[in-house]
Amino acid sequence: MNRRRFLHTTAASVSALGFPAILRSASPNSMLQVASVGVARMGGNTMRSVGRHEKVKIVALCDVDAKHMAMAAKDFPDASQLKDWRELLASHADKFDAITIGTPDHMHAAPAVLSLRAKKHVYLQKPMAPTLHECRVITQEAKKAGVVTQLGNQGRSSIEARMTVEIIRSGAIGKVKEVIMWENKPLNWWPKNTELRPEGDPLPEGLDWDLWCGVRAPVPYLKDTYHPQNWRAWFNFGCGEMGDMGCHHFDTTFDALKLSTPIRARLTHGGSSGPLWGEKRIVELDFHGSEFTADDTVRVTWNDGGMDPDMTKVKMPKVLTKFPASGTYWVGTEGAIFKPYGQRPFVLPEESFPAEKYPKGLKGQDHYFDWVDAILDGRKSCADFTHGGPLTESVLVGTLTDRFPGQWLEFDRETCTISNHEMANQLVKRDYRDGWKVEGLG
Repeated sequence: MNRRRFLHTTAASVSALGFPAILRSASPNSMLQVASVGVARMGGNTMRSVGRHEKVKIVALCDVDAKHMAMAAKDFPDASQLKDWRELLASHADKFDAITIGTPDHMHAAPAVLSLRAKKHVYLQKPMAPTLHECRVITQEAKKAGVVTQLGNQGRSSIEARMTVEIIRSGAIGKVKEVIMWENKPLNWWPKNTELRPEGDPLPEGLDWDLWCGVRAPVPYLKDTYHPQNWRAWFNFGCGEMGDMGCHHFDTTFDALKLSTPIRARLTHGGSSGPLWGEKRIVELDFHGSEFTADDTVRVTWNDGGMDPDMTKVKMPKVLTKFPASGTYWVGTEGAIFKPYGQRPFVLPEESFPAEKYPKGLKGQDHYFDWVDAILDGRKSCADFTHGGPLTESVLVGTLTDRFPGQWLEFDRETCTISNHEMANQLVKRDYRDGWKVEGLG
C-alpha cells in the first residue's frame, strides 16, 4: 500500500472507532491502556512518568529509532512495538485508551489530530506544534473529541508557579504594568554540524530516516545535525529556543493575568533567514490587558541566547547572590516579583512582604498523574488544550518575528492570521508532503 493510501486509510479507520477509551476506563478497577509515540528523552520521560501511575498500563511503544525502542522495551517488555504511528492508529487503536506524544516538534500535530479524531485522550509535549494553524486545528479537534488532553508544560503544576499566580492575583504588587522574561541556559541541543551537504552520511542502524522526516520534505541524514536531539535549531523541524522554553515561561503570566493571544509582536534583537533559527533574540509582545493589569494592554518582553533583560528595570532580591540564567520579573504599580525559573517567587521590596504573607498550604501536584486522574475522574486536566492552545499560539507569534526583525507582526486571533504582513502570514500554515497530508491540517 502506498503512503498516500495508507494515511487516508488510517484517517478513515480511526474516525470510526468511537469512544473505546471513555468506556473502558469507566470502571474504577480497570487499567488505563496507554500508547506512547516517541519513547526517548522527553517522550521517554513522559511515558515513564505516566507509566508510574497505579492505574496505567503502557501497552504500545512507537519510535522510528530501534535503539530508542529497545531501551523503552526494557521497562515495558509486554508492550507492542511499532515504528510508524500511522500503523499504531490504523491497526492497534482498539487496544489503547490514551496516547502520549513526545516526537520532534514537526511531528506533533499529525499524530495528535488523528488520535483526537479516534477519541483518544492525548498528552502532547510542548510546544503543541510548530505552526499557528496546526495549534488551532489541534485545539478545535480536542473540543470536538471531548477527551482529556494535557500539554507537557509540567512547570505549571509546581507549587512555585501556582504560588506566583496566587500572589499576583491577590494584588500584592498592585496591577501589573510589564513582564520581563529571560532564558539564557546553554543551547546544548545546538547542532555540531550546520553544513547541509547534499550527500548524506551512513544511517545509524535501526533508524528509519524517512519516517523521521515525516510530514516535511525529506533531507539527507547528516550526523550530529538533526537526530537525536539537534532538530530544535532547524526551521523545518523545531521552533528554536523561544519555542523550546516559551510555553514554560509564559504559562504563569498567561494564567495569572488571564491573557489570551498577543495583539502584536516585534523582534528587536537577533533574527534569522536561512535553514537555522537565530541563536539569540529579544522579542516584545503586546497583549490585551485584564483586571490584573495596569492598562488596557500589557507588554511581555522575551530575552534568550545570552541577551540579558533590561537591568534598569529588574531588581534582584537581597538574598540572591548570583543572577539566575532563567527567570521572570513582573513589574507592578506597588511592587514587583522576581522569580528564578523553577524556584520560589520573591516579592519586592522584601520588607513589604515578609515570609508570613506568602501563600500557605499549596499541595504538590504531579503533572502526569493529573492527566491520568482527569481521565479516570471525567474532568479537565490542569493544562488541557483550551489553555495550551492559546498559550502555544502566543509563543509562536513571538517565534515568527525571528524572520522579520524590527517589524511589528499583528495577530488576528479570530482568523488565525498575521493581518498586516503577507510574508509572515504565509508561515502560519505549512503544507505537508505528498503521502503525509492530513485533511484540514496540512
